[in-house]
Amino acid sequence: MEPCVVCTDEIFATDGVKSGHKKRISRDVKSGIELLYKAVPQLAKTFRIIEKIGEGTFSSVYLGEASIRDGSRGLFALKHLIPTSHPTRIAAELQCLTVAGGRENVMGVEYCFRKEDHTVIVMPYMEHQAIVDIIGSLSFEEVRMYIYHLLKALRHIHQFGIIHRDIKPNNFLYNRKARTFALVDFGLAQGTADTQIDLLKVVRQNLPQAKAGGSKERREKAQPRPPSGNTASASLHPPPSTAHPPSSSPSSTSATRKALIKKSRSVSHAVGASTSHTKDLVGLRKAPRPVFSERNMNSCSSTTTKQETRTQLPRTGELSSRRFLSARGALATSRVQKAQQGVHHSHTCNCFQTDRVCNVCLSRKQQLAPRAGTPGFRAPEVLLKWPNQGTAIDVWSAGVIFLSLLSGRFPFFKASDDLVALSQIMTIRGSRETTQAGKAIGKAVLCSRELPKLDLRVLCETLRGQRPGEEAGETLLSPKSKEKTLKSSQGDTWGIDERGWDRVPEEAYDLLDRLLDLNPMTRLTAAEGLEHPLFAHL
Repeated sequence: MEPCVVCTDEIFATDGVKSGHKKRISRDVKSGIELLYKAVPQLAKTFRIIEKIGEGTFSSVYLGEASIRDGSRGLFALKHLIPTSHPTRIAAELQCLTVAGGRENVMGVEYCFRKEDHTVIVMPYMEHQAIVDIIGSLSFEEVRMYIYHLLKALRHIHQFGIIHRDIKPNNFLYNRKARTFALVDFGLAQGTADTQIDLLKVVRQNLPQAKAGGSKERREKAQPRPPSGNTASASLHPPPSTAHPPSSSPSSTSATRKALIKKSRSVSHAVGASTSHTKDLVGLRKAPRPVFSERNMNSCSSTTTKQETRTQLPRTGELSSRRFLSARGALATSRVQKAQQGVHHSHTCNCFQTDRVCNVCLSRKQQLAPRAGTPGFRAPEVLLKWPNQGTAIDVWSAGVIFLSLLSGRFPFFKASDDLVALSQIMTIRGSRETTQAGKAIGKAVLCSRELPKLDLRVLCETLRGQRPGEEAGETLLSPKSKEKTLKSSQGDTWGIDERGWDRVPEEAYDLLDRLLDLNPMTRLTAAEGLEHPLFAHL
């Protein structure tokens, strides 16, 4: 299919339906189209860009029109990637679209244009409706079909070892008239250990290492190096009484020497404790930084003993630089030592399972784990920075979409940061269950109070307004609520809903519960989800 230049006065609206009048576009959009033509001149020879139909963090999408060889006209989506995108990332996205796209509800690619640092990916345009605009009018059968085809697309890309990482309604297009679906935007995609996408192997191997090296280099620059005379030796531990500092000059008197020795005895223990503690902090920078004070990250390579707190006395010339070790400093060191004595052997910090973070933990290297994705759709293991993330994170995002569609609320989760997002998940799935799931992946999660796990059917029906007869004092977990739930599922309570929301089967909420499994190792896969009884007749 080779496009050629087309000139027409007929304008298409953004939804792909012909419009009898020209649709006005803003100055900013016109300016953006002109800049795109200037950046990639080849586009002007092939496409007539109509307007801008989407914008994201890393790209802008335009609606373009071109003539096909048979004389027909075709609409295309032109995705202009920002010039700062990594070349390997761009090539990996193209390879995902080429290898896995074009079938099983996954968007394919038609052409690609590049001029210097500007890249435009041309894909078929699919007329679609935004979920936020139609969520109030969707029937249960439409929701069932939507989730079925979403899981079908996920099963397909997961077979190639592709982790999409950004599953959300805006990236799974739905044409309500034609009942067609398309998974788009592989800009954040990553590969599994056995991925079939060669360039995703490069992204998996190189990009995290580069990030880790850069952060390490910045930390080394920011961390001042202590002088060699201030660092305690790991192999030499002479008692303070036998160590004698050398004279600062040949003219030093014996009286001065005796005074310095006497003074040094009083501060030797404080100096030793401080320098040994400093060395521990510097050494701990090599260990991964903990998240939520997980137990396995709070251990130190060696156990500090009383003998290790002793150190060589400083030189006379260095004593003046250590006058900060006053009575206050010695008292603070004593408090730290007492706090550390109360902690278990395998820990060197005293903030484990508390609501604060000590200096030992702050000094650790920041833990590296992928966290790309849209807030509100990130899985618990992403929020907890678990490094072994896999295709299960896409399944969790599909579960969040299913929760939004069943409850009629979009977006369902909206958090300003990862901790707030995790607390919102706890509110729905329960704090005890979240703690157990965190323990399964080596994370210790603390919650200030216990939050019960909510009944998903009662929650969704309440939010959708299918339960108007709630009496005062009834909760989402009360027996009366569950009795009403059972009656509503049998169609005996509030009449007949033409869209089928009064006849939602129990299988729907069972699937939702399994998609939103907090433990990624027991969560349903996309292939297993397609075998669920909810889709028995599809």
